[in-house]
Amino acid sequence: MSGAAEIHIREILIARIAAMLDGCGHVAVGASSPIPGAAALLAQARSHGAMRVSVLGSTRHNFFTDGGRELFDCAAQGRIDAFFLSGGQIDGAGNINLVGIGDPAQPKVRFPGSFGSAYLAFLVPKIILFREEHTPRTLVERVDFISAPGTSGPDIYRPGGPRALVTGRAVFAFSPERAGFTLRSVHPGQTPESVVAQTGFRFDMPDAVPHTPLPDADTLALMRGDVARAVAETYPGFAAQLWDLAA
Repeated sequence: MSGAAEIHIREILIARIAAMLDGCGHVAVGASSPIPGAAALLAQARSHGAMRVSVLGSTRHNFFTDGGRELFDCAAQGRIDAFFLSGGQIDGAGNINLVGIGDPAQPKVRFPGSFGSAYLAFLVPKIILFREEHTPRTLVERVDFISAPGTSGPDIYRPGGPRALVTGRAVFAFSPERAGFTLRSVHPGQTPESVVAQTGFRFDMPDAVPHTPLPDADTLALMRGDVARAVAETYPGFAAQLWDLAA
């Protein structure tokens, strides 16, 4: 198979996220999420039709006719198995911040807004947190505002919540029981020490941390072929940049 130097880091992220979606019946992807969207479409292609993927903004891969409202209805009915959330800030307890930095009443920096993030975080069983930038600026000790909490009390009905965090440097697993992350793998060019240095929160780490697996030749061929063409329909700029492919 190709060496790491011939595989783009984003292809590694796509393949790793796709592996996390194995066994899901319906994966939904929000707007402006090209890497999670590509991962969902890759997982669907490998499922041989067993998986449904709904990408908001797509006309080919979206059975919703009423946008976000139907997405929320599906989540409430237990008909979405996995969804992706990000944040301007993510902390070690799995909380995300989509509002801003500083006092929420007078923020120094304003983010796009929480939208339905808390609703989906409570209802979708497998929430994968994704943030390509992995720095102390984005992965903080404590978020300035909680748009969606990582965990809730025992008296709160909550079938959903974060299960993993994928960044441009590493993959973490999230434990709802202890409300914290464990480092699972580091991407090529990274070490556990470099990940610690670039992370603003504390996390658990085994004695030996493996490298994130590289996609094999078959996965790369599928990703760069059928999946890339499917991605180009919704994210033409992303597909053109990563795979030199137009819609």
